[in-house]
Amino acid sequence: MKKFLLLLGVVIALNSSVSMAEDFLGAPLPPGGKVVSQSDSMLEKSYPISYEEAIQFYKKALEGWEDVKFWERNKEIKIEEYNVRPWHSITVEKADGGGTTITVRKDSWTWILGTLLMRWLTVFGILVALFIPLSIVGAISARIASRKNAKMTA
Repeated sequence: MKKFLLLLGVVIALNSSVSMAEDFLGAPLPPGGKVVSQSDSMLEKSYPISYEEAIQFYKKALEGWEDVKFWERNKEIKIEEYNVRPWHSITVEKADGGGTTITVRKDSWTWILGTLLMRWLTVFGILVALFIPLSIVGAISARIASRKNAKMTA
């Protein structure tokens, strides 16, 4: 019985689901921390670790993942995932008291459709911006060509 309990304890201690960090929607989170707010599509936790430690945690945890980008801003780093995982972004930001706040957001149709709309409007705007000067150049070229034709026929 003692051997069985010892073996069970070793298996539990070495089990990756016990020894690994927490997760939300499949996104890794450092162990511990205090939940600031949570919903079905977002989790915000504060941690007493430094900003640099949190960044190192994510660089190690997401090492080898494809389609993950780190975007640095003033007091935060946004990690975006461009694949089929249920989470869309992880935001790591410096808290006022020296700690770190980590926010995990779920992919939403609002974000997806908003991004597609922005891209469509941008392409449309570029095409309009190109159409106007090309129309002006075409009109000028047509007038020059018609004047040359008028001179040649005269």
